[in-house]
Amino acid sequence: MDRRKSIQTIILGAGASALAFHGCKTDQVEGDKVVSDMEETKYFGRTPKELERIEKLKAEQLFNEHEMETITVLSTVILPPKEPHGGPIEAEVPEFIEFMGKDIPEMQTTLLGGLMWLDHKSNTEFGTEFKSATLDQQKQICDEICWYDTETSLDEQPLEIQFFSLMRNLTLTGYYTSKVGIADLGYKGNMPNVWDGVPQDVLDQHGVAYDPEWIAKCVDQSTRGVIAEWDENGKLLT
Repeated sequence: MDRRKSIQTIILGAGASALAFHGCKTDQVEGDKVVSDMEETKYFGRTPKELERIEKLKAEQLFNEHEMETITVLSTVILPPKEPHGGPIEAEVPEFIEFMGKDIPEMQTTLLGGLMWLDHKSNTEFGTEFKSATLDQQKQICDEICWYDTETSLDEQPLEIQFFSLMRNLTLTGYYTSKVGIADLGYKGNMPNVWDGVPQDVLDQHGVAYDPEWIAKCVDQSTRGVIAEWDENGKLLT
């Protein structure tokens, strides 16, 4: 669930619960209205102002077709696709990079300048633009700019080194925050652990034991997969 949606739901839920404790009819009506408003509100994880900005940025164009194709090729050199999930293209990393460039204008000089440098370097070395070079030629160019002296601030490094560092960070961020990248990681989110209590040998070592009634209630794994359900009044059913 989106973090903002969770926070809004908690706040509104707390308000509705507080109103429900008042005895007078007017307060009860107001409480019902809050609950009703909660049910009718559509939460998309973005405020109207944020949605407006996102749509505005999407309508803008930062890179031309050639630059987008170059970004696509470079992203797959940085992070080669692999089965079964795919790579940067399937994760829409190029689109992500363009959006971030529009969202953070300070990146634009480095991104646009770096793309020009790539083509100049490729044309000088191999007589063709970067996106049309062979993979070995592309790797050769990248090998020259992917390492730098960490004792010197990145801001003081040549443009091409700053560019590659930025592209690498954006590529990995875009990929591993996408559905494709998350599937590649095998991340399932927060999962409950099965806990059967303190091991018996440890209990024996210390001469203690669980209360049978207590452990039957608190260490019962038979209902681990049961999803909790509430009635319309918020009472826990299962």
